[in-house]
Amino acid sequence: MSQLNPPSAPFFGREPPSPGLSTPRDSYASTPTQKEPLLEQDASARNSDVPREYDPRASGAARKPWYKRPLWLAVGAAAFVAVVLVIVLPIVFTVGKKHGLAGGSGTDGSGSNPQSPTGATTGGNGSEVIMEDGTKFTYINNFGGFWVQDPNDPFNNNAQPNSWTPPLNQTWDWGKNRVFGVNLGGWFVIEPFIMPSFFQKYNGTVDEWTLSIAMANDTASGGLQQLEDHYNTFITEQDFAEIAGAGLNWVRLPIPFWAIDKWDDEPFLAKVCWKYIVRAFSWARKYGIRVNLDLHTIPGSQNGYNHSGKLGSINFLNGIMGVANAQRALDYVRIIAEFIAQPEYQNVIPIFGMVNEPLLGIIGQDELTRFYLQGYDEIRAITGIGEGHGPYISIHDGFQGLGIWKDFLPGADRFILDTHPYFAFGGMQNVPIAVPDDDGDNYGGTWPKQACLSWGIGQNQSQLDFGVTIAGEFSAGFNPCGLFLQGVDETIPDYCPFWMDSSQWNETTKAGLMQFTLASMDALQHWFFWTWKIGNSSTTNTVQCPLWSYKLGLENGWIPTDPRQAVGKCGALNVTAPVQFNGSYQAWQTGGAGAGTIDPTVSSSYAQWPPAQISGASVPVAQLPMYTATGAVETLPNPTVSGPASKTLSPYGWDDPSDTAPGVTEIAGCSYPDAWGPASLPPVCTGPASKRGVAREVPAPLVTPPPAWR
Repeated sequence: MSQLNPPSAPFFGREPPSPGLSTPRDSYASTPTQKEPLLEQDASARNSDVPREYDPRASGAARKPWYKRPLWLAVGAAAFVAVVLVIVLPIVFTVGKKHGLAGGSGTDGSGSNPQSPTGATTGGNGSEVIMEDGTKFTYINNFGGFWVQDPNDPFNNNAQPNSWTPPLNQTWDWGKNRVFGVNLGGWFVIEPFIMPSFFQKYNGTVDEWTLSIAMANDTASGGLQQLEDHYNTFITEQDFAEIAGAGLNWVRLPIPFWAIDKWDDEPFLAKVCWKYIVRAFSWARKYGIRVNLDLHTIPGSQNGYNHSGKLGSINFLNGIMGVANAQRALDYVRIIAEFIAQPEYQNVIPIFGMVNEPLLGIIGQDELTRFYLQGYDEIRAITGIGEGHGPYISIHDGFQGLGIWKDFLPGADRFILDTHPYFAFGGMQNVPIAVPDDDGDNYGGTWPKQACLSWGIGQNQSQLDFGVTIAGEFSAGFNPCGLFLQGVDETIPDYCPFWMDSSQWNETTKAGLMQFTLASMDALQHWFFWTWKIGNSSTTNTVQCPLWSYKLGLENGWIPTDPRQAVGKCGALNVTAPVQFNGSYQAWQTGGAGAGTIDPTVSSSYAQWPPAQISGASVPVAQLPMYTATGAVETLPNPTVSGPASKTLSPYGWDDPSDTAPGVTEIAGCSYPDAWGPASLPPVCTGPASKRGVAREVPAPLVTPPPAWR
C-alpha cells in the first residue's frame, strides 16, 4: 500500500486523484480552448536537403561559454569511421539521403541497405522493410511520410513521418507545428497495468523493485534475463513505422536511472536497457519521429508510485535521504544530457524531462524549483545557450496545476511545462459516455465538452504565461477501469468489467470514446497519449486496459486514424475560450534573444543548494546524510561505428570533454539509512557539513569503461 500523505486515498496508477469534473485540474481550466488551424509545411521546404550544422567547438580544460563549446577532434582529413553499429545485437543506424519526392523509394547508388529487400535507402507508402530478425513488413503511410536508412550516412536526418511535420533536419517551430505524440510506456520502466502478465506470473509483486527480486530468484524461467527479452520484443521497429503511419510525429520515451547504474542493494537490472534505448533512437531517426526523453524514475522515488521503481514512501527532496537522493539524481541528469547533447542526437531528441511526476504537494515548489535550477545549470553548461544548443528542458507541474508556474525562472533558456491531465481518478467515472449528447449529433455525453472546459483555457493561458506547454500524458480513460490500473492490490469497481473488455463495445460506445478523445486532443494542443501499447493479460490473453492503448483504439475505431481530425473540435462543440494563444512566444522562451538571462532577483532566491529545509526531515538539511563529490562518473556508451561515417563518435557518449567534475558517492566510513525506506527514519550518518572541511579524496577517473554488452 502507498505511504503517501497526501493524497489521503491510496493511488497507484498514472496520477493522484484529481478533483473530478466539477473542479478543473489547474487554476485556469474552467473554459475551453479554440484551436488554431492546422498548418502544413511548404512542400518545397519539406523536400529540401539542408545539411546539418554543427557548432564550432574547441577542446580544453576550461569550460567554454555558450557558443564556444568543445568540438570532437577530427580524425584526419581522410574518411571518417562509420556504418554498421553493433551492440550485441546489430544496431544499424542506417539512415540515408532521400530522393527528390517525399515518399519515394529507390537507391542513390552510394550504397545499398541490407534492411531493405531492394537495397533502397528510402521508402514511402508500400515499401518493404526487413527488421533485424529477418521479419519483413510493408510500410503503410498514407500521409506522405517516408523512412530513410543509408549505411553510408548513418546519422542522416532527412526522414519525415508525414507531410505536415518538418523532417528532423529542419527546426521544429512551437508556434506552428503541433505535437501529435504517443508514450512508449512500460517498455523500459515496467508498470503492472501495461505488463500485467509479469505481475500475474509473480504473485505478490507490485512494482519493478519486487518484480526484479522475484525474477532474479526464478532462474528456471531465465531470471532477470526475462526483462531483457522484454526490452528486445515489446516495442519493435514496426511499432515506430506504425506510429508514423498513424499520423503521429513524436514519442515520449520513459527511461529508468538504472539504464546508467544502480547502487548497493537495488534489485534492478542495471546497464542493460541502454543499448535498446539507443536502438530506439535509431528507429526514431529512420522514421522521422522526434523523441521526448523522460527520466521516469528517481533514486528513492519522487512520488511513491509503482512507476517510480518502488511503491511506497517519497525519498526525493523529502525525508532523511531526500537531499542525498537529489544529489544522485543530478548526476543522472548530467550523464543523460552529455549523451543527447552530441550533435548526432540533438535533432532526434529535442526534449529532455528531468523528473517525471514529482509530487509537489509533499516536496514543495520552492525545493523543487531549486532542484530544477541546479539541473538547468548542469545541462546548459554542457549544451550552451540558445536554439540549437541541446534540448528543451521539460518540467512537470507536480499535479498542482499550470498556473502556479507562471513566474518560473523568467529568462531561462527553453523550458517546457508538462501536465498530465486525467479524469480517470476524479470520482465521477461512471457518468455515461456511450450516449449521444443533447443535440443528438455527437456522441460521448458530457465528456467531450468537459475535456474542452477543464483543460482548454489552462493550456492557452500557460502558453502565454509560461511558454511552451504540453500534455506529456493523457488517455481515453474517463474511468479507473483496467486490470492493475490503480495498482496490483486494487479493488475493481462493479461497473468496470464492461470497460475492461473492448469486444463488448458497440459502435455507439466507440463513437462516444472517439468524441471524448478528439476533444481532449484539441483542448491539450501538444499531446502525448499514454500509452502506445498495453500487453495482454495472461488469464484472458486480451488487453484489459483498452482505454489506455492507442494501438488497440486505432485498430478498433475509438482512436482517430488521422489526429488532425481533432483540430477545432472544441469550437465545433460551441465551447470557446476567452483567452487565445496566437502562436507567438517571447524570444527567450524558444532560445532566441535574451535566452539564458534569468532574472537575477529570481535566480538568487533559488540559488541556495541544498535547500535550508526539506519536508519530512527531523533535522536541518545541514545535518542530513549527504554524498561527497569524489566518485567516478558512469557514462552512456555510443554505438560502435565503422566505415566512411561523417562524424566520429566518442565511445563514452560524452559531449563536453571539459566537464571533468567527479560524481557523487558515499562518504567513506559513514553508514547511511535506506535510500528507499521510510522517510521519517532518524539519520544514521549526520553532520556532513562538518565533513566538508576534511581533505577530499583523490577523484576517481571521470569515465568508467562502457559495459561489455552480452
